Amino acid sequence: MKKYIIIGLLSCFTYGQQTPAPKQTKSILITGGKAHLGNGKVIENSIISVKEGKIAMIQDGTNFKPEKHDIYIDASKKHIYPGFIGANATLGLVEVDAVKASDDESEMGQMNPHIRSIIAYNTESGLVEAARPNGVLLAQIAPRGGRFSGTSSVVQLDAWNWEDAVVKENDGIHLNWPSSYSRSGWWAEPGGIEPNKNYEKQITEIQDFYNDAKAYLNSNPTLRDIPYEAMKGLDTGDKRLYIHVDGEKEIVDAILFKKKNNISKMTIVGGYYAFKNIPLLKENNVSVLLRRVHDLPLLEDEDVNLPYKNAKLLDDGGILIGLQNAGDMERMQIRNLPFYAGTCAAWGIDKERALQLITFNTAKILGIDANYGTLETGKSATLFISEGDALDMRTNKVTVALINGRSISLESHQTELYDRYKEKFEAQAKE
Repeated sequence: MKKYIIIGLLSCFTYGQQTPAPKQTKSILITGGKAHLGNGKVIENSIISVKEGKIAMIQDGTNFKPEKHDIYIDASKKHIYPGFIGANATLGLVEVDAVKASDDESEMGQMNPHIRSIIAYNTESGLVEAARPNGVLLAQIAPRGGRFSGTSSVVQLDAWNWEDAVVKENDGIHLNWPSSYSRSGWWAEPGGIEPNKNYEKQITEIQDFYNDAKAYLNSNPTLRDIPYEAMKGLDTGDKRLYIHVDGEKEIVDAILFKKKNNISKMTIVGGYYAFKNIPLLKENNVSVLLRRVHDLPLLEDEDVNLPYKNAKLLDDGGILIGLQNAGDMERMQIRNLPFYAGTCAAWGIDKERALQLITFNTAKILGIDANYGTLETGKSATLFISEGDALDMRTNKVTVALINGRSISLESHQTELYDRYKEKFEAQAKE
């Protein structure tokens, strides 16, 4: 009986995704649009040729006559962008928070670097579909929970299954760094802040696990240890270590952990107080996937606008930064990713540099910048056309989106409801 109740609940809250687009077989020419390349450059009157899933040509279209194409798209008075990238996302891992059977974002235990989130990724999730109409076309699917949460992978958001979706498999391991303090109370009645007496012990446990994994990988074991095997690649740079941490002291300790263990590539995820450690971050080539921009300060006596200013502080300091959306209702809110970048622009970052926070910068951090993140000849034709500024919620209206040259559907449960009730009220207005 319980089985049927769960199925019934899921059917009430989920919505089947549109059929994935077929492989591109016809050449496409996009003309007249203002192309925001994602690397800080803009072509006012662009011409873009798309063939076999790649950008075959992109340049100024003034007085230029291209060769014949199969499909022509007039983007005059519109804007063209590379597909936005949602880093540190749990899209496709949870459908309904209140339905445990649809929640697969974390595993039991503390040391789980071997847990591969991609295996649980559900391409049929209605929340995946809801992100695309705002230009979010790629995402890093990351695990949650424990100390070592597991291994993330990068996907494109129009696929039949996770194997089809993968852009980069097993890109990095996620580590939740302990906090040096704890809070009492709850959000409605916050209490005081107390030191975490087990902080040093918890760091020692992380170091011991890393030491054991390294010893295992340097030996010829007779019995396999899968969690230890998953740690392979952190020292060589084949995998990136994503350390989820916000505090100033904790960020320093995390960087010292990187130095001590010769970890090649490391990114701070969250990094609320990273601006206080800019020289150390820069010296150790540590990038930051910044905490959600639309949020409140962590402490009541801080500048209420600090979350908005954080990106500029780090950008001015020469730190490679991207944006991410972890937090309450994160899967539903990932569609707001472009507007986080817009907020960063409103608080001091140049508009084209703000765009890089969810395109080129994020692609570099995730290790997919050879094919994604910018509009350049030879790269994947993963892009979209908007009637207005895509970083402004008042004007962003995506009309065409391509993933690897495939023209994808922009329909979702929300758009169907919009069309349904629009028709209803228009009919009533005529009565």
